[in-house]
Amino acid sequence: MIQFLLNQRLHRESQLDPNTTVLSWLRRTQQRCGTKEGCASGDCGACTVVLAEPAGDRLRYRTVNACITLVSALDGKQLITVEDLKQRDQLHPVQQAMVDCHASQCGFCTPGFVMSLFALQKQGGQGSTEQALAGNLCRCTGYRPIVAAADQLAAQETADDQFDQTEAQTLARLKALAAEASVSGTSSSQPPAGVRQLTHDGRRCLMPGSLDALAAAYLAEPQARLVAGGTDLALAITQRSQRFPLLISLNQVPELRAVEQQPHQLAIGAAAPLTDCLPLLRERIPAFADLLTRFASQQIRNQGTLGGNLANGSPIGDAAPVLLALNAALELRRGSETRTLPLDDFFLGYRQTALQPGEFITRILIPGVTVSQKEAASMPLNVTTSLYVYKVSKRLEDDISAVCAAFNLDIQHGVVHRARLAYGGMAATPARAHHTEQALVGQPWQLATVELACRALAEDFTPISDFRAGSAYRLQVAQNLLRRAYFEHAAPQQIIKVTDYV
Repeated sequence: MIQFLLNQRLHRESQLDPNTTVLSWLRRTQQRCGTKEGCASGDCGACTVVLAEPAGDRLRYRTVNACITLVSALDGKQLITVEDLKQRDQLHPVQQAMVDCHASQCGFCTPGFVMSLFALQKQGGQGSTEQALAGNLCRCTGYRPIVAAADQLAAQETADDQFDQTEAQTLARLKALAAEASVSGTSSSQPPAGVRQLTHDGRRCLMPGSLDALAAAYLAEPQARLVAGGTDLALAITQRSQRFPLLISLNQVPELRAVEQQPHQLAIGAAAPLTDCLPLLRERIPAFADLLTRFASQQIRNQGTLGGNLANGSPIGDAAPVLLALNAALELRRGSETRTLPLDDFFLGYRQTALQPGEFITRILIPGVTVSQKEAASMPLNVTTSLYVYKVSKRLEDDISAVCAAFNLDIQHGVVHRARLAYGGMAATPARAHHTEQALVGQPWQLATVELACRALAEDFTPISDFRAGSAYRLQVAQNLLRRAYFEHAAPQQIIKVTDYV
């Protein structure tokens, strides 16, 4: 059973197909048609809704794409749609700003923009308009007045609304639901102890409440599909009309959502949303954080996870090249057994990984400096000074890479002492460029060395041609990115990234 609030109305659902998306549930069973279906793939933002959940003594509001969010993700949260924003017979300030600035064109995309601006307003100025709206597509080219509406909202001194007025009450109700779920999930009856479930017509979604319960459930049902953010898995439902007989949701396993600096490494829970990873990465590995801000859109980053990005084995997953360059490892668990596997050994072939049946990723481990526990919280990672990360795609955000490259270089006294170079989009899996690394290590860091290394890239990769890019183009781009890293290192004061001046 899942429990959640639709605005202020409590819903308890036990007989509901776990393959149902939030968009489908809203439109078909609740007749809430303000949330639109545009692409059914999480690209256009017409279906944007907001989920609120406890974060300490406040509520945290985040946008998600309802078209690719499965109903199990609602458990323990408050779901807010555009219909909920009206204040008695008046528009919400966000809606009023859209009217004042003439920011609604055909109107189809408007509810999604309104919800993104609503979530931005609830962040109290911590987010940017560009990031908040990057996942919303206006086909009427109405961005200028929409941005004007956002600016008008930012200029308002107060944003007090009915959600602020009822926040304490909503927070208490959501915490009570969480406490009730933890008690009900410890029953010794079916399903297994520590696991709740959602079921309908033979299809089930298991919802373990702890790491031990997850390990036991997945070992017993290794044919199940794990779902965290679901931003990739849900496409099989919405685009290919698949229905999964058994899902296991990771959303209620707190151990998988932890992001922390440890004395010797960064440890990122496999089911931690990318948005939760950003603060620590921005402080410790800013080049990685910069890449993640280009990872899909805000709505996707609020749900998508590093664990999911790696486990699906995609050759174009943006996180893998960076983590390969950083010499990351994965903590894996199967039943009661835990092992640590270097990411170098994880990808076996196209969408094939080293995961055994019933085994899952618990944490991504990024090695850093060796310091005491007390010092770890304030010291940056040394690797960030020589990490260069580049993503080449047709759009700045909300797009898939043609080529993604990460270069982790240790250059001392003008000589390359260590080099870890990794690429995505160049082979059947994300991969290291070993011949290129050998051409660099022990050599002076100069343009002639880089040119020799660029020629070695042809020994490392024979990229394919597809609708994103041709083989020759990919190889040329891969070489040019290495040249770019050289020039960026040689003249760090020179601005060469378009995002630094546009």
